[in-house]
Amino acid sequence: MASSTLASASAEAPPAARPGLLAKLRRRPAFAISSAIALVVCAMAAVPQAFAGWFGGGDPRKCDLVNSGLPPAPGHPFGFDIQGCDLYSNVVYGARSSVLIALLVTAGMIVVAVVLGSLAGYFRGWVDAVISRVMDVFFGFPALVGMIVLLQAASTHNEWTVSAVLILFGWPVLARVMRGSVLETATSEYVAAARGVGAGTARILLRHVLPNALGPVAVLTGLNVGGVIASESALTFLGVGLQTPAISWGVQLNTAQQYFVTSPHLLIFPSIFLTVTVLSFVLLGDSLRDAFDPRLRQEVARP
Repeated sequence: MASSTLASASAEAPPAARPGLLAKLRRRPAFAISSAIALVVCAMAAVPQAFAGWFGGGDPRKCDLVNSGLPPAPGHPFGFDIQGCDLYSNVVYGARSSVLIALLVTAGMIVVAVVLGSLAGYFRGWVDAVISRVMDVFFGFPALVGMIVLLQAASTHNEWTVSAVLILFGWPVLARVMRGSVLETATSEYVAAARGVGAGTARILLRHVLPNALGPVAVLTGLNVGGVIASESALTFLGVGLQTPAISWGVQLNTAQQYFVTSPHLLIFPSIFLTVTVLSFVLLGDSLRDAFDPRLRQEVARP
């Protein structure tokens, strides 16, 4: 009896994952547009040369000081940066660093949050107390100040160091959500049935608890990607993130602040790309939340 209960409970798919609901979700304009933009940005980050060649020759390192700060011109729709490089090519190549950091930070935060959140929610007791107190320390510390201090102390400023600092201060939010989800899942009937048939702790966690507790974390992760891109650009804009010769939107904005009055295009075009990218990932995360949040399923499923 316990085995049948376990099998039926494990096989039951959440309503949000049903094909009919996802098909309705794909027809929503916000989801379709944000997904398309996110895919284009990811493709631009993966193969920037395929996009940069549309205008200006496609080489962000090919510069001529004669063109320093010149506004948009035929063949160069974004104009030139202060070094005389084609700004369009630099903006296209700037997507690579931003997307790479977003992927590294998101993956790192998920790993840390899933491990610590699962341990705290499943074992409870002193394990939960220790992990929760560590999270409280991070919640009580100004994250921006901590990131600035660590990055200023770092000897190198590349994608890996910036990602590590963002992971360090970003995991507690996801870990707390994971902990709450595991606490709820661990009391389910199919988990009790698994214990009843003699399943070990590792098997219960990996086969029954984690797959059914990851939904809220996955939704929050979708919302978090846009925030990571914005945070990286903000840190770089403040001068503690990526630095030249790295090519990123944050580096371009940091340089453009000195020349905004005379060459406003240096700030306008990277800002547009950054804003549209962040907004698309935020809207995509909102759409995923609509699909997985039980309180919103009825509204999303309406014809």
